[in-house]
Amino acid sequence: MTTTVGITWEAASARRAERQFLAGPARTGTPVDEVVGAMLGAHAQVLSAAEVSVGMRADGVTRADVRAALWDDRSLIKTYGPRGTVHLLPARELPLFSAALTAAPTGPGGFPPDVRLTEEQAGQVVTAIGEALDGRCLTLDELSEEVVARTGPWAGDRVMPAFQDLWPRWRQVMHRAGWAGSLCFGPNRGRKATYTRPAYGVPGAEAGDEGGDALSAFVRRYLHAYGPATPQHFARWLAAPPGWATALFGRLAAAGRIEEVRFEGTPAWVAAGDTDFPDGPARGVRLLPYFDAYVVAGQPRERLFPGKAYQRALGGGQAGNYPVLLVDGVVAGVWHQRRRGRRTTVTVEPLVRLTARQERELGEQAERVGEVLEATAELVVGEVTVGPHA
Repeated sequence: MTTTVGITWEAASARRAERQFLAGPARTGTPVDEVVGAMLGAHAQVLSAAEVSVGMRADGVTRADVRAALWDDRSLIKTYGPRGTVHLLPARELPLFSAALTAAPTGPGGFPPDVRLTEEQAGQVVTAIGEALDGRCLTLDELSEEVVARTGPWAGDRVMPAFQDLWPRWRQVMHRAGWAGSLCFGPNRGRKATYTRPAYGVPGAEAGDEGGDALSAFVRRYLHAYGPATPQHFARWLAAPPGWATALFGRLAAAGRIEEVRFEGTPAWVAAGDTDFPDGPARGVRLLPYFDAYVVAGQPRERLFPGKAYQRALGGGQAGNYPVLLVDGVVAGVWHQRRRGRRTTVTVEPLVRLTARQERELGEQAERVGEVLEATAELVVGEVTVGPHA
């Protein structure tokens, strides 16, 4: 009779911290894309947040190193990742992400029928985007003209509500173009973003996926980074239907790719054979920026955001709206940084009493934030008065 392994929250959070380079920074010289790969992508809607996410995990890395990896050696790529949000991904892993994300079902996106693209139209738009960007970098307006010219006037109808404006209809599937490998971000042209096709100028991109089964590889990568986890946790991270995720986990379990454990007394899953966990809990103080991968993917959320943190550090139940203070693997405060020239003020609002050791570590973390941002940091411990996304 097989005995199901039991995993505590303390052991799970300690292993996640180790694998996320949060138990200690990656050694000097670790490639930036290796750090990003361990996170399964760095959220980059605001690029400076992604730079801090990476820099706080890698010894000596600054925002200039992240930008060099993105625009010079192209080991990173900025594109649409999980949940249709902008991420930095390792360029060499783009084929895996593309195959897995396009295989996951998505809903209609919340648009009314008269706004929504049909599946046929969506396919036409994704194809048009790829053709328009092949070998070129285009601004959003230039790309819009190309898409409309290659599809039809319906694609340019300004019917899509967004940020107190109306966007052309075709933009509702930009993320799907990113998933399909038809679009990624190019270098800015002045203050304007540009887009290009990933295969253009991205060295090291490999075709295909692991063993011909991208979803299997993707689930196991997710469980390696964030397990133990349930199908519902995976679905929430991916913004996919929970029923689909449950069926997927069932197939992978039947094939011996994942195995069940007891996580805090309830069923959860890890990659097959990946049942070694640290003996002790996570230790240390960390400052993590907006939408850091550790807090967005970490579940169960009520354990990651205990007590006051659940109300203070979550925006309407959504993780990532506030930069967080992490103490021994759990959220224990919020913070904010305000830059003026070459100096930045890091204001931290702890929600627990810090020991003398933790106060020293907090000072070191604030200093590290400054180093990543190539500024001199001043730490202020007090109330954070700005709201989410400030």
